[in-house]
Amino acid sequence: MPDRYLTFNRDDWAALRAATPLTLREHDLESLQGINERIDLDEVAAIYLPLSRLLNLYVSAVQDLQRVSSTFLGSIAPKVPYVIGVAGSVAVGKSTFARILQALLSRWPNHPQVDLVTTDGFLHPNAVLAERGLMDRKGFPQSYDTRALLSFLRAVKSGQEEVSAPVYDHVAYDVLDGVSVTVRRPDIVIVEGLNVLQVNREGDEFVSDYFDFSIYVDADVRDIEDWYVRRFFALRESVFKDPDSYFRNFADLSDEQAEVTARQIWAAINGRNLRENIEPTRERASLIIRKERDHRVSQVSLRKL
Repeated sequence: MPDRYLTFNRDDWAALRAATPLTLREHDLESLQGINERIDLDEVAAIYLPLSRLLNLYVSAVQDLQRVSSTFLGSIAPKVPYVIGVAGSVAVGKSTFARILQALLSRWPNHPQVDLVTTDGFLHPNAVLAERGLMDRKGFPQSYDTRALLSFLRAVKSGQEEVSAPVYDHVAYDVLDGVSVTVRRPDIVIVEGLNVLQVNREGDEFVSDYFDFSIYVDADVRDIEDWYVRRFFALRESVFKDPDSYFRNFADLSDEQAEVTARQIWAAINGRNLRENIEPTRERASLIIRKERDHRVSQVSLRKL
């Protein structure tokens, strides 16, 4: 890791929790987990609590700065949310990571409203991707409506009262027409997705320009591929069985067929996207979380200020 990062092993990072209380219980954690990932309270205490403490300090400092600026200008400036980006590969566990982080941060008294927005909603609809020959590049930088994502972040950071984002349905495997989620001047917005640290831009703007802090969830590529295959098997027994599922034809695959299919999809799409577009942006993150084969975090690297 470049020397612009401070790197902590698991025990040293866990010690930075200090007196931060554990505000999640087992039943809370159960509802936040991904389909093929199990995070226990020990992991929350060792990894997530020190991070929530650090972010609480950062958010408080920014809120103080906003008050100082308002005093200097002699006006009441609109509340501007603190924006956190969470990036990483398909199947690395970034969605679970973002949900747990959201739950913890919302329990701090000075920033109770924490919204989570995924960039899946900013994918171009399937009809557009098909027209452009990009269906097999879904999740690659060119498959996103970067202009719309930047417009959303610009509005959030300008302190607008309400800002809407499109919604993606993983069963239909498409953006839902006319459906949106509304962000109403939260204290913190977590933006989670594959592309949030990628260098695709619109004009002179990058998506990451609007982040106050960014996190990259990292792991060995071979482990991520195996997690992807295991997730594929879990989906075959659940979501794929839904009659409305885009992948309904995968539900009847044998174990051998399912593994071959999953590894083919990984090699052609998700692994390639990780190698070409996602992993090269890792060191643009403020914090890098390194996971091991059992999904437990072994190392945390914090970029020096």
